[in-house]
Amino acid sequence: QVQLVESGGGLVQAGGSLRLSCAASGRTFSSYAMGWFRQAPGKEREFVGTISQSGGLTYYTDSVKGRFTISRDNAKNTVYLQMNSLKPEDTAVYYCAARTYYSGSPVGFGSWGQGTQVTVSS
Repeated sequence: QVQLVESGGGLVQAGGSLRLSCAASGRTFSSYAMGWFRQAPGKEREFVGTISQSGGLTYYTDSVKGRFTISRDNAKNTVYLQMNSLKPEDTAVYYCAARTYYSGSPVGFGSWGQGTQVTVSS
């Protein structure tokens, strides 16, 4: 498994931007497809999107498509979530996760970070 640590969360006004980072331990980061999830208070965890091992393929849930971008730097063992045009409904704890294959589905992630809070004020 790979250990994951998110950072970059915070408080931002609606319409603003944030970039989350997820740093992975180990030398096999490039063999993992990575995903981002979020969970708002009182709601179920939501799949935000995913990126393939090489970074050449991405998938986003409809609610963030066109606003959020997932990228990765395999040399730095880091995956990013660039969030633009943020809305109050984007407020949640954001988690990164890793799995051994790429797919647009939200299942199969075996390693998780501890999460980082994103709060969007109106």
